Amino acid sequence: MMTINSTQVSYFVLGAYLDTGMFKYLCFMIILCLYVLIISANVFLIVIICMNRSLHEPMYLFLVSLFANELYGSTGLFPLLLVQILSDVHTVSYSLCFLQIFCLYSYVCVEFLNLAVMSYDRYLAICHPLQYKTSMTSKKVATLIALAWLFPSLMIVVLISLSAPLQLCGNIINKVTCGNYAIVKLTCTETRINNIYGLIHTIISIITPLILILYTYMRILKVCFSGCKQSRQKAVSTCTPHLASILNFSFGCCFQIVQSRFYVSSVPSMLDIILSLYFLTCQPLFTPLLYGLKMSNIRILCQQLLFGEV
Repeated sequence: MMTINSTQVSYFVLGAYLDTGMFKYLCFMIILCLYVLIISANVFLIVIICMNRSLHEPMYLFLVSLFANELYGSTGLFPLLLVQILSDVHTVSYSLCFLQIFCLYSYVCVEFLNLAVMSYDRYLAICHPLQYKTSMTSKKVATLIALAWLFPSLMIVVLISLSAPLQLCGNIINKVTCGNYAIVKLTCTETRINNIYGLIHTIISIITPLILILYTYMRILKVCFSGCKQSRQKAVSTCTPHLASILNFSFGCCFQIVQSRFYVSSVPSMLDIILSLYFLTCQPLFTPLLYGLKMSNIRILCQQLLFGEV
C-alpha cells in the first residue's frame, strides 16, 4: 500500500453513518431537540445557582463547573453530528477532526476530574464537618476548578501533538465522530509512543479519578453507617445524584474504550452507533435533570422560578 503523508490527508471520511433515506430528517430533528434541551437545562441551572446567593457554596460552584462542561462537551459533538446527518458525503476536514478530538477528549477528562473534586468535597463535608469551612475556602474551590479544566487540556494537547504528525495510509474512520485511536490505527509508521502515552493518559485522567472517588465514598459510607439515621438520610440524599452520575458516565466511557480498542463485530451497526454516542448525548442531559430534581435546594428554586412561590 502506498504511504500517504499526513500533510496530504486534507479530510477524513466518517464511515459509520448509515443510509437512512428520508429518515435522516427525523433523526436530525430528534438530535436537534436533544441539543436544545441540553443547552436549556444546563444554562438554566447555571443561572439559578449564580443568581441565588444562598447557593454560593463549594458544592454548588462545583456543580456550575460540571454543567459548564456538559455544555462544552455537547457543543463539541452536536453541531458536527447534525451537519453529518443531513450530508450525503460524510467527510470532515483534517483540522476540524482534531478540534473535535480535543473537545470530546478534554470533556471526558474534565468530567471525571469534576466528579472527583465533588466527591472530595462531599468527603470533607460528611467526614470532617467541623473543619469543612476552613478546609474548603473560596481560593481552594477556584484552584480545584481551574486544575480540573487546565490539566486535562494540557494532556490532550500532548496527545494530539503526538498523533497529528503521523503518516497515514488512509483516511476512513469507521465511527460517527473523530477519535484519536481511530486515526492512530490508520498510520503507516511506528505508534509505540502513541500507545504508551495513550495508556498513561487513560490511567491519569480516568482510572486515577475513579480510584479517588471510590476511596472517598468508602470513607463516606463508613461514616454514614456509624452515624444516626438522620445523618445517614442527609448524606444519602446529597450523594445519590453524584453516584448515579459517576456510574452512568463510567459505563459509557468503558464501552467507548472497549469499542475503540477492540473490533466488536457481533454488535449490530445501529446499536454500535447508539452505544458509542451514549455517554456524549445522555450525560449532558442526565446531569442537570438528576441534580435539578434530586437536590432539594435547587429543585425548590426551580419550582419558584417556573411556577411561582411554593
